[in-house]
Amino acid sequence: MTVISMKHLLETGMHFGHRTGRWHPKMKPYIFTERNGIHIIDLQQTVRALHEACDLIRDTVASGGEVLFVGTKRQAQDAIENESQRCNMPYVNRRWLGGMITNWRTMKERIDELERLESENEAGEWDALKKKERLMLNRKIDKLQYRLGGIRSMNGLPRLMFVVDVRRESAAIKEANILNIPVIAMVDSNCDPSPVEYVLPANDDAIRAIRLMMTYMADAVLEGVNLRKDEESTDEQGLHRSADAMETIAESDEDLLGASTLAKLSSGELDFAGVPDDAGTIDKTENETSSESVDSPDLKSVEDDDNNNVDDSDLDKAESDIVKADDIEDSSGSKLEE
Repeated sequence: MTVISMKHLLETGMHFGHRTGRWHPKMKPYIFTERNGIHIIDLQQTVRALHEACDLIRDTVASGGEVLFVGTKRQAQDAIENESQRCNMPYVNRRWLGGMITNWRTMKERIDELERLESENEAGEWDALKKKERLMLNRKIDKLQYRLGGIRSMNGLPRLMFVVDVRRESAAIKEANILNIPVIAMVDSNCDPSPVEYVLPANDDAIRAIRLMMTYMADAVLEGVNLRKDEESTDEQGLHRSADAMETIAESDEDLLGASTLAKLSSGELDFAGVPDDAGTIDKTENETSSESVDSPDLKSVEDDDNNNVDDSDLDKAESDIVKADDIEDSSGSKLEE
């Protein structure tokens, strides 16, 4: 994670704005105080905005997006070029050509022409040309390289744009707004922050301040690149593991089955088309049902039968006792009569 130090911002003069007479009223929320006729920028807001911008750049690059760095003023040219090349991102540090992103198809054709001319020169196809013709072609290459050299590696429209000096790069910001490309910009006290989505209140005239800001941006890009590499390596490991598992399953099948069975399976002699898949399941279900009907009688019916049997035996016993009593009485009565 990018570590942003308030001390480093103060040392580079990031907090110095313009004179109070040249300020823009919309920058009032970002101004801390006034000292000796110069506005002092609130660096606490700068630190918070820097953290947000670095996180956005990291996530954008991690998802496969590109960030276009734009800074054509003299103080920013070297920092833009060096840090953009360090993180391998496109940049514009000489002149913003109209339609550079809104008319990207034409710009891509010019880049292809530049690459074609360079390949012809390296292949020796210009050796047969006259000296003046070769000189004109070399000048054309230099001109295209001067204007389009920073965006040669750009594959398409960028996902983000970082700008130094909002007033100077107003054309680039307008094109980004037309294409709904979020803009991160260093906004000084004399600039209008309205067209910028992510405002970094900072001094955009000091070389050290611009260099420090570009260092933070490039570090965030490299962090996103590392995250993307980690995700790709994790996906590759998962694919290798699944492939190894499939090979293990195939090897276990060959170990379990004999050579003759494998030969029959490969030749198609063993045909399981006529056997229904649920035949075994149906037989098993029927057997379980029959076993349950035999082994698990209805307990309620058994209890009722037991109760009925007990009552009948008791009645029979009672009737036999009554018959015996009647016989005794009859016999005794007959004896008395005799």
